[in-house]
Amino acid sequence: MSSHHNKPFFIHHPAFEDVNKQLNRRDFLFKSAVGLGALATGSLLSGCHSKNNQADLEVADFQQKLLNTLPHFIPKAKRVVYLCMSGGPSQFETFDYKPELTRYFGQNLPESVRNGQRLTGMSANQSELPVAPSSFKFNRHGKSGAWISELLPYTAEVADDLCIIKSMHSEAINHDPALTFFQTGNQLPGRPSIGSWISYGLGSENKNLPSFIVLVSKDAPKDQPLYARLWGNGFLPSEHQGVQFRSGKDPVLFLNNPDGYDGADRREMLDYLNKINELQNEAIGDPEINARIAQYEMAFRMQTSVPEVMDISDEPDEVFNLYGDSSRDPGTYAANCILARKLLERDVKFVQLYHQGWDHHGSLPENMKSQCKVIDQPTAAFIKDLKRRGLLEDTLVIWGGEFGRTVYSQGILTPDNYGRDHHPRCFSMWMAGAGVKAGFSFGETDDFSYNIVKDPVHVHDFQATLLHLMGINHEELIYKFQGRRYRLTDVHGTVVKDILT
Repeated sequence: MSSHHNKPFFIHHPAFEDVNKQLNRRDFLFKSAVGLGALATGSLLSGCHSKNNQADLEVADFQQKLLNTLPHFIPKAKRVVYLCMSGGPSQFETFDYKPELTRYFGQNLPESVRNGQRLTGMSANQSELPVAPSSFKFNRHGKSGAWISELLPYTAEVADDLCIIKSMHSEAINHDPALTFFQTGNQLPGRPSIGSWISYGLGSENKNLPSFIVLVSKDAPKDQPLYARLWGNGFLPSEHQGVQFRSGKDPVLFLNNPDGYDGADRREMLDYLNKINELQNEAIGDPEINARIAQYEMAFRMQTSVPEVMDISDEPDEVFNLYGDSSRDPGTYAANCILARKLLERDVKFVQLYHQGWDHHGSLPENMKSQCKVIDQPTAAFIKDLKRRGLLEDTLVIWGGEFGRTVYSQGILTPDNYGRDHHPRCFSMWMAGAGVKAGFSFGETDDFSYNIVKDPVHVHDFQATLLHLMGINHEELIYKFQGRRYRLTDVHGTVVKDILT
């Protein structure tokens, strides 16, 4: 360790002098192109700056008063794991059993069912929309008698722990706006994600790890891209953005010290940097400066906490056997499920696990087989693992994609080969754990799973319900930004009370 670590900490560091440096009157007049006119402009701007500071203080006071009320009531869930199946899994091959479709095989979808509803550009020019029944069998499972596809035998074992919602619907028909809608409450990019809202509203119970962590499967087809803005903080303070944990040497980018730089060096650098930021905050009053300080400090603590939590090698063989062979390979969906459990045990509030590869416009039977094989055992193991550790009772687990698939085949149809286009009008998701009814199915679709006939659940309803389970009234978690009051559910959303215990 170098000897300079023992030097006293001097406030007259050159960096501080630069921050504190103020232009004197002579310098200002000399450098100004318009002389006294610039002084007058400066005076006007100074008044505006004062008013802006006052407005900022009023907004900050408003936000703090809102935060002081949280949680609004006793939460049933302390933490959330969102297993996001990016690409839109087909409800026909998973949870929405439609046996009557066999007699419509190959027939054109009746206009009375479609009723002129919007199609994507990929199938809008088809002369016919041939009905494609699922080529997979369904069976009832558990005491609840839930219908589950043969593609999900392990998930069927935990049927009595699931609350299956068959009547989800969305307005978004294309991937990026649909996924953005689910994650942020708006189809346009730029809004805060669900995890960021929860981090902002409820904070963290573990000061050594972020309250919002993101995992992305490496063993999934990259058919649709994932953008970091899906777990971004939007206009919320930046310390609430999701932090992606990766497999490999550097789980969090830029977290490790450079070569030849030790922890004491980093600590001293952060002390100096924090002093500079504090001086900036006193001069400018930008709340993002405090967010920056919080991020630097979190990164310093994560240098110790992240390597420990990312190491799953010490898990017993029994755990790897439960989750499946691929769980021994860091970065796979199965390994990420184990990692998600470890993060929950350390009181991380929100874990988002993305698994791509569900966009099956063609060769759907083959593709669904391979996708379900990857996620089925680890997903069921995750539920079982949480349950036996006593974590499921206060953890909310969510499984689902951004929309469903069409009853008609996109392209050529045969009994064993077909594809399905995007369908936002109805699709299936499930929730399990804290506060939701176990062994329960909610909502119904018509015989073609094209329209909802009972108990529709909109994306905003889903978001309102998620926040409710975390002890948050979705109408009262508000953030003022650029003169408008924003919330995750915008001006919509109703808590789906019928699925709650």
